[in-house]
Amino acid sequence: MPIAFLLAAALAAQVPDARHLSNGRLIPDEGYSDQPYIAKASDGAWVCVITTGPGQEGAGGQHVVSMRSVDQGRMWSAPVDVEPSSGPEASYAVVLKVPYGRLYVFYNHNTDNTRQIIGDKPAYADGWVRRVDSQGHFVFKYSDDDGRTWSAQRFEIPQRDFAIDKRNPYGGKIKFFWTVGKAFLHKGAGYVPLHKVGGFGEGFFTSSEGVLLRSANIATERDASKLTWETLPDGDIGIRTPADGGGPIAEEHSFAELSDGSLFCVFRTIDGHSAFTYSRDGGRTWEPSQYMRYDDGRLMKHPRAANFAWRAINGKFLYWFHNHGGRFIREHPRRRTIAYEDRNPVWLVGGVETDSPKGKVIRWSQPEIALYDDDPMMRMSYPDLVEADGKYFLTETQKEIARLHEIDGKLLEGLWGQFENRGAATEGLLLDAKGPKEVEAPKLPAFLRRARGGHGTDDLRTGFTIDLWLNLASPAAGQTLLDNRTAEGVGLLIQTTGNGAVGIALNDGRTESLWTSDPGMLRAGVRHHLAAIVDGGPKIVSFVIDGKFNDGGNDRQFGWGRYNPNLRSGEGGAKLRIGAGVDRVRVYSRALRVSEAIGNWRAR
Repeated sequence: MPIAFLLAAALAAQVPDARHLSNGRLIPDEGYSDQPYIAKASDGAWVCVITTGPGQEGAGGQHVVSMRSVDQGRMWSAPVDVEPSSGPEASYAVVLKVPYGRLYVFYNHNTDNTRQIIGDKPAYADGWVRRVDSQGHFVFKYSDDDGRTWSAQRFEIPQRDFAIDKRNPYGGKIKFFWTVGKAFLHKGAGYVPLHKVGGFGEGFFTSSEGVLLRSANIATERDASKLTWETLPDGDIGIRTPADGGGPIAEEHSFAELSDGSLFCVFRTIDGHSAFTYSRDGGRTWEPSQYMRYDDGRLMKHPRAANFAWRAINGKFLYWFHNHGGRFIREHPRRRTIAYEDRNPVWLVGGVETDSPKGKVIRWSQPEIALYDDDPMMRMSYPDLVEADGKYFLTETQKEIARLHEIDGKLLEGLWGQFENRGAATEGLLLDAKGPKEVEAPKLPAFLRRARGGHGTDDLRTGFTIDLWLNLASPAAGQTLLDNRTAEGVGLLIQTTGNGAVGIALNDGRTESLWTSDPGMLRAGVRHHLAAIVDGGPKIVSFVIDGKFNDGGNDRQFGWGRYNPNLRSGEGGAKLRIGAGVDRVRVYSRALRVSEAIGNWRAR
């Protein structure tokens, strides 16, 4: 068993925050682990299909395995090969269960054992790419015994040539592609997502677009050789980025079905935003792509990373993304890989259906942190959603360790109820005071303490929230809104920073951390609501102003920031000074959820 797996097992359940990655249930692998996707078998077991191998991503020996769990991922059976590691690369599997119980697994297969393919110079100095796991043949096997074994025969799915195939160096005779996410059933037909690739070079994939492979008879036909397949959409162009300025990358398409039979699709780009589209005819045609937006019309921000949408059993939706605007910037070569970075933490938004002239569409809430790791360089991705017994689980992988996490149902209910929430939070309320004036300072929770025995540090994963109502004659810089600092400057300060922004400073006498809201949030003579959320789990400070989560907008890549993990608290002196223009202050002994901060704003 890999050392990384054993270390993760030793650390599991030691962090007092369910969102921390180490608290997840481990999914076994052989070293590399990718795309841990789960289907429920007819006998009630969970069947997890994963791409694994002894080396790094794309290395020889990469193959697809499956395993079963009968206790919701606490324990797993020994992995079973879908394809052996001794054969050609087999990679990036998605799974589908059909109504009569058969499980299908679809994946890339380097059937021809091709060892190199043509790539672009200068990204590949000699013009050859020797990573060969994203080309070849798209195939499937099946299981009729609930994932215990898989068919000996492998079946290929034919792909119709698109323009992107014909433009590749082989004119489509060798196809470049892969798949992620969920295969699904829709109106009696089976659909498998596929991401076509135009070439390999700077950034690895140089162009990409999405298609669906549709089988009209997979739900009923038991002879796998008789399954029929067609490639959608119609024509020879797949699902691409928005036509008005979108980049050449549209990939890792994720699909969800709406109640009126429409299909929703979201996918990653290199434009700093994910994009989406709807189909009203089963995937044959798609509306022009747009960038993802919150219900209030603001653009969501997302780098070149998997971003998936799922429809829950209750008919509502969840969307996984990373909430910052990492882009692929060609004019700055040293920043070429920025679009792939910063996949920690994971944020979720909730979706509910609403009507439009074209059919049902999804309204998206504002975001909440769902999962995180203490290492900001850690990257987690390729999730799956599993529901059981009223509980919600997410899988994820950091490419070496894969896990299953139960997600707090209150967080999800808050996301789905965000549009109607008009109640002020009361849990953890330390102070509710009118201003401006000076009051006794509430005692804020410590972030850290000396470990038992006097050696080392206990991270308590606590936090706090400052909730203000204010009306300023001018948003000019330097106006104190809240201040509990001592004469030595220990404590917290919230003040205006100019350009319509507000900042928070935290100082424990040893360490100081600063973060500001987005600019332009405060206007003269307008009553504003501001929540500064200090979350001691992921060590993140964020602002929600007038019901809007500050995500940086067009001004900066990140609207949320990390504070120094060595900061011990925001505790200051005995008095809390409420500045001029502030007419109400609430202080909480915990980090409010964004949904709660929005409820406080609506409660007035």
